[in-house]
Amino acid sequence: MRKLAFLLLAGLSLLWIRPCTAQEKPSKRPMTFQDMMNMKRLVDTAVSSDGKWLAYSVTTVNLDQNTKTMELWMQEIAGGEPIRLAVGQPGDSGLQFAPDGKRILFLGARSRSEQVWIADFDPATGAATNARRLTNIATGADNAIWSPDGHSVVFASDVYPDCPPITTADFSTGNSCNADRDKALAANPVKAQIFTRLLFRHWDHFTGDKRSHLFLASAADGAMRDLNPGDVHDAPPFSLEGGGCGCAFAPDSKELAFTEKDVPNPAISTNADIFTLDLTDPAAKPVKVSTSLGGDFDPAYSPDGKYLAWRSQARAGYESDRFRLVLYDRATKTIRDLTPNFENWVDEFAWARTSSRIFFVSGDKGEEPIFRLQLNTNINPIVQVTGAAEFSSLHPLADGNTVLATRMSVESPSEVIEVHPDQKLDVVDPAPQPGMVLIPKNMRPWWRGSGGWVAWQSVSEPVTHLNDALLAQLDLSPMEPFWFTARDGTKVEGFLVKPPGFDPSKKYPVKFLIHGGPQGAWDESWSYRWNPELFAANGYIVVMINPRGSTGYGQAFIDGVNNDRGGKPYTDLMEGLDYAEQHYPFIDKTRECALGASYGGYMANWILGHTGRFKCIVSHDGMFNAESAYGSTEELWFNEWEFRGKPWDYYGKPDSEDPFRKWSPSLYAKNFKTPTLVIHSQLDYRLDLSEGLQLFTTLQRLGVPSKMLYFPDEGHWVLKPQNSQLWYKTVNDWVDEWTKKTAASR
Repeated sequence: MRKLAFLLLAGLSLLWIRPCTAQEKPSKRPMTFQDMMNMKRLVDTAVSSDGKWLAYSVTTVNLDQNTKTMELWMQEIAGGEPIRLAVGQPGDSGLQFAPDGKRILFLGARSRSEQVWIADFDPATGAATNARRLTNIATGADNAIWSPDGHSVVFASDVYPDCPPITTADFSTGNSCNADRDKALAANPVKAQIFTRLLFRHWDHFTGDKRSHLFLASAADGAMRDLNPGDVHDAPPFSLEGGGCGCAFAPDSKELAFTEKDVPNPAISTNADIFTLDLTDPAAKPVKVSTSLGGDFDPAYSPDGKYLAWRSQARAGYESDRFRLVLYDRATKTIRDLTPNFENWVDEFAWARTSSRIFFVSGDKGEEPIFRLQLNTNINPIVQVTGAAEFSSLHPLADGNTVLATRMSVESPSEVIEVHPDQKLDVVDPAPQPGMVLIPKNMRPWWRGSGGWVAWQSVSEPVTHLNDALLAQLDLSPMEPFWFTARDGTKVEGFLVKPPGFDPSKKYPVKFLIHGGPQGAWDESWSYRWNPELFAANGYIVVMINPRGSTGYGQAFIDGVNNDRGGKPYTDLMEGLDYAEQHYPFIDKTRECALGASYGGYMANWILGHTGRFKCIVSHDGMFNAESAYGSTEELWFNEWEFRGKPWDYYGKPDSEDPFRKWSPSLYAKNFKTPTLVIHSQLDYRLDLSEGLQLFTTLQRLGVPSKMLYFPDEGHWVLKPQNSQLWYKTVNDWVDEWTKKTAASR
C-alpha cells in the first residue's frame, strides 16, 4: 500500500512539475507593499446555467488616490480572454445570470443609491446590452438574486420599519417616508442619538433606526413588495462573511427561505432562525422551520424541491459552536443532521445539479478543502475531493461532479479554478488488506474495478489568471507545517514562512504572528491585512501557531479555549515557538517579536505580562481590561460565553474565581517590560478604542518603551489603502528597531 501511494504521488509530480535549467530559472524579487496593492482582488463570482460563462467582479487599488474600484468581467470557462462588461460601470457588483441564460442582473449606483439593473445577455458571444434600471427604491438595493423561473428578483434594503411598507400598490407613501427621514437626518445639525436598546452600534457603525428587509420585485416592470413589513429585526442579519441575502427560492419560485434573528435582545443571543414564506399569498406570514437554539444560516433548496438544507449550530449563545449541515424534509417537516460524525465546521455549501449530492468546504488542519457529501449512501458519505489550499464560492456544474470554485493560498490571491474530483486512474497493484483505504492528499479512495484497481484523482484547471504575471516576479515561500505535542499531550500544528533568498546557514529574526478569534486559524489563505509573505519579505522568519481555540482541528480543540482564555492557548503558543527554535537552526531566538490583532492583540497583551522572551510586541485592537471591555463592546454574547457570565456575577469573589479578573492582562501590568507598539482605531466597536488607550497609558506610566498608532477613520480592520501602507510601515519599522539594530543605536 505504501508502494502504491508513493508511485501514484510520484507520477502526479512528474505530470505537474518540469525542472528548470539554470538558464530558464527566472530571477525573482521580494514582494513589496506596492506589489500587494497592485494585485487584482477577485470578489463575486457567478456561472451561467449552461456552464459556459463565468462572471466575476475584480477590485483594483489606486494607492495614490487612496481608492478601491470594482468592475464586472465575463469569461468563457472553457478558455478565452476576459471581457469587461460593456454595460457596466466602475463600482458595479453582484452580477447574476438569469435562469434562461438570456439576461443578467447587477447592482449599480448610477444615481445616488445602488439599484438593481437588468441587461440582455447573448450566451453565444458573452455580450451584454440594453441595460435598464429595475428598481428605484429610495433606500437602495443590495444582494439581489433571480427566482428560478426568471420572473422575479429578491433583494435586500435597509428601511425604517415604522414607515408604511414600500409596495407598488402605494409606492410613493412608503418610499417618500424613508427618503424624507434620511434627508432630515442628514440635514439636522444636531447629531445626537437616543438609545433604548442594546446593539445600538455594531463592529464599525451605529445601527440607527433602519432594519434590513427583503423585497420581491417583478423582473418585467419592477413592481415590488416588502416581504417583512413592519419587522423590527434584520433579514438577513449582519454577517462578517457577507453571505448575500441569506435567502433562497424554492425551485418552483413559490416559496422563499430566509434567515432572521428574531430575538428580544440581539446583543446577547446568537440564535438566528430559518423561515419560509409563501410568495403566492401576499397575506402569508413567515413560518419558522429551524429548531436549534444556536445560529441557523444559509438556506438552500434541493433541485427537486423536496429538501431545504442549511448550516446549523446547536448551543445557544456560542458563536463558535460546530456548524453542522442539516436537512429539512418539506413533506414530513423533520430535520436531520447530515454531518453527525464530521468534526469540523461546514463553512459553505452548494447543491449539485442532482438532489443526492452536496459540495461543501471546511477548514481542516491549515487548509480549506472541498468535500462531497452523498445523501443516498451510508458508506463514506463524505469524501474530500481537493488538497491543500483554501477554496470557496462553489458553483457545481451540470455534470453533477465538476465544481467551479475560487482558490487561494499563502502564495497566491484568489483565482477561479475548475475542479474535476473524479478523473480515473488505472492502478496495477496487489489488493490491500480488507478495510484499508488509500487517500493521498490529491486523490479519492481507490477500489477494484472491472479491469483491476482504480483510483480517482482530483484535477484542478485554472480559469482566471488575474495576477499570474505579477506573481511570477515575486520570491514567495510556501507555508511549511510542523507539529508538536503540548504539555497535556494534545497535538498542535504550527507553520513557518521563510524570507526571500533564504540561506539555511544564516540566522534570521522572527515575527511571531498570533491569529484572532480566538476561533480562527492560520491556513493556506491570502490576506491583504496580515500577509505572512509581506512580513517575511524584509528578512524575517514568520512563525504561526494554531493554539487551542483554532478551527480546523475538531470542535473539542476549539472548545479548549473556553474559560481558559490565557491558559492552554498561551502555553500552546510558547511551546510551539520553543519547538520551532529547537528544530530550525536558522531561527535567532534572541531576536523575536510577537504580533497579534483582536484575540491576537489580547494574547499579545497577555504575553506582555507573562514572559520577557520577546524583543518587542505589536498589539492591535486587543482586549486589555476584561471588565471595562464588557461594558464597551456590542456583541455581549461573546464575553458572556467566554467569561461565563457578567462581571457583577463575580463581585466579592477572589480573582482566581473571577474569569474577568483572572484572564485580564491589565492585572499583570507590574510585569510589563517589553517594548510595545499599540494600534487601535476609533470605529472599532468590537474592542473599543478605550482598550488601546488604557494599554498605552499603562506602558507610558511604567516607562516601558512604547508607541501608539491611532486611526480615526478605521474600525476593527485597517482597510483604506494609504492607512494600510502606514500600518505596514509602522509595524515593520517597530520590529526592525528592536530586532535588527544594536542596543546602542536604539
